[in-house]
Amino acid sequence: MVNCVLLWAKPGMEAALSAYEDKVLRLVGEHGGRVLERGTVVPGPVYDGEPPAEVQFLEMPSEANLDAYVNDPRRLAMAGERDAAIARTDVFRIRRSHA
Repeated sequence: MVNCVLLWAKPGMEAALSAYEDKVLRLVGEHGGRVLERGTVVPGPVYDGEPPAEVQFLEMPSEANLDAYVNDPRRLAMAGERDAAIARTDVFRIRRSHA
């Protein structure tokens, strides 16, 4: 399964968001997953509202693996750091098309 993760930073906390994600995304592989892509949104006039600070595509072999990552005690121990930096997170499950 592939998840598209959109992350919005609290005002002035873009660097802190990125630093937090650097740490927690290291755990994805330990739960059988892969970070397929990670990047920032290029500024431009095409957005309706504030674009996310970071976009990620994460591949996990199963829902159980995703749950194990989300509930990893090391990740949970960083909740304060996450809460200080991240204003909003949206996650979309992606169905791959074979175009």
